[in-house]
Amino acid sequence: MCGIVAIYAYSDSSPAVDPGELRCIRDAMARRGPDAAGEWLSPDGRVGLGHRRLAIIDLSDAAGQPMRSLDGRFHIVFNGEIYNFPTLRNQLLSAGVPLRTTSDTEVILELFARDGLAVVEHLRGMFAFAIWDSEERRLYLARDPYGIKPLYYSQCAGTLRVASQVKALLAGGRVPTNLSPEGLTGFLCWGSVPEPFTLFDRIRQVPSGSVCIADHRGIREPLRYWAPRFVYDGQADRTDERAMAVAESQVRNALLDSVKAHLVADVPVAVFLSAGIDSTVVASLAREVSWGQLTTITLGFTEFRGRIEDETHDAERTAERLGTDHRTVHITKDEFLRELPRILDAMDQPTIDGINTYFVARAAAQEGFKVALSGVGGDEVFGGYPSFRRVPLWSRALRPVARAAPLCWLAQAFVRHGIAYPHPKAAGMLLYAQSMAGAYFLQRGLYLPEELRSPSLHPSDLSALVEAGLRRYDPVRDAQRNVPERATPHGVVACLEQSHYMRNQLLRDADWAGMHHSLEIRVPLVDRDLTAAVADLAARKWRRQAPKALLARAARPPLPQSLTARRKTGFSVPMAAWEDDLNGSRKRSGHWSRRWALRVLRALKPA
Repeated sequence: MCGIVAIYAYSDSSPAVDPGELRCIRDAMARRGPDAAGEWLSPDGRVGLGHRRLAIIDLSDAAGQPMRSLDGRFHIVFNGEIYNFPTLRNQLLSAGVPLRTTSDTEVILELFARDGLAVVEHLRGMFAFAIWDSEERRLYLARDPYGIKPLYYSQCAGTLRVASQVKALLAGGRVPTNLSPEGLTGFLCWGSVPEPFTLFDRIRQVPSGSVCIADHRGIREPLRYWAPRFVYDGQADRTDERAMAVAESQVRNALLDSVKAHLVADVPVAVFLSAGIDSTVVASLAREVSWGQLTTITLGFTEFRGRIEDETHDAERTAERLGTDHRTVHITKDEFLRELPRILDAMDQPTIDGINTYFVARAAAQEGFKVALSGVGGDEVFGGYPSFRRVPLWSRALRPVARAAPLCWLAQAFVRHGIAYPHPKAAGMLLYAQSMAGAYFLQRGLYLPEELRSPSLHPSDLSALVEAGLRRYDPVRDAQRNVPERATPHGVVACLEQSHYMRNQLLRDADWAGMHHSLEIRVPLVDRDLTAAVADLAARKWRRQAPKALLARAARPPLPQSLTARRKTGFSVPMAAWEDDLNGSRKRSGHWSRRWALRVLRALKPA
């Protein structure tokens, strides 16, 4: 895990790369890579690459970056981990490529020298990289299939700037800080900024599962090589009559394969453990394939003691059953309030989530770990969220309402003028729930677009931007782009959850929250190979089986009924109580997440 930067002065009229700016951007990401720093400038001064290193695979100086290819033609900066690099490395060695290191970086570089951008089809892992081709004079950018690792770019006045963080690009001092109408409105609609936007108008994300090419004309349109809908498109909705044991075996083998791959490292790896099925299965499988002692870490909150949300006791029993070296860390309200300025400083893009990940990552780093496994992804693949039931139900039940225009106009007026308060989404059912994409937005959305037209809901200086954003960005149309043409209801919701909530919120939060503590968070349940192996089985209607039964049954020893039957609470934080305390004596209105969103927005937008 690292921080990368690339600057390409592609226009003849633009000045050469400023080494000072390159270092400014690079060193703004020092927490991403405290172990080493490197830079490279092309002989003509038109290209600069920078790197901050968190050493995890091949800890030697020889594996430092930027790295040059054997033939001298290519230079790379890379952030992430390639879990199948030992196999790919052996293939290169068998082909006579004289590799100099045991790093995954060199494997990517030499595969790129051989195969070009087709290299992304061979890589299993999380990655974002920039490769400079000195012969073709092109800069190649790529991001992993799910977008686990971030990659941002800004193109201004004939110069392209690329980095792992939005705030790092801004730290260079050459990128305008005008807010993005689409990014701002998207954040208020979803609670996270939807890809490819950011909060800033001149900064974009390289989309997940995409590659980009920049040449003397600047950056071209991204080329998509993978998306979740590629897996789910064409699935049939059927009840499976095969033996459950066959499916269990297939799923268990695929999960074991992914967890084992995600343990590849030259440093110790910990596991985040809650009372949920996902992290418990990951911990169980990791214990099964690990050679040494496994450390598990659980987060608890004083406000949750004695309540269903308190996961510490169940997690401790799981750790005892697995025989792990377990740590439980409790966070108090006062600690959150003291840490809040650092949390907001670490937050690279506005989000209403990530506080839990920030504190559990801090706990892991304080124990001396550089790597930890997380259970993120289990609900999105195996159908654990209420959305898998509600979204298809709502869309079927309310589809006829789409023809009742007067009712929809009335609902729109109710929401826009606040008549539907405090339950605007109830009226929103008539506006959005007729389609799967619309019902999903209603389930996951923060504010309805009609609400945002009320100036009282956001700072007055943002009203014009929000209005412009509402003209340019439609959250339902955005969601619809990720819906497969032919898929089961499960497949549609799986694509929506993986392409929105998981990608734009959970994975992005894991990156900024983990990297602030120089901790690499790996997600073995978010894996292209795993999804391809289990997606069809997870979508089938197994008789008398609870959601995620196939995932739960992969654990050894079997999970106790007290855990599998436990009411789902999520990896939650007592933000409602904490937000109320921040609000003080001022009048509180609406859900805490809405108040928190506005607080985050005020903190992250430029003065």
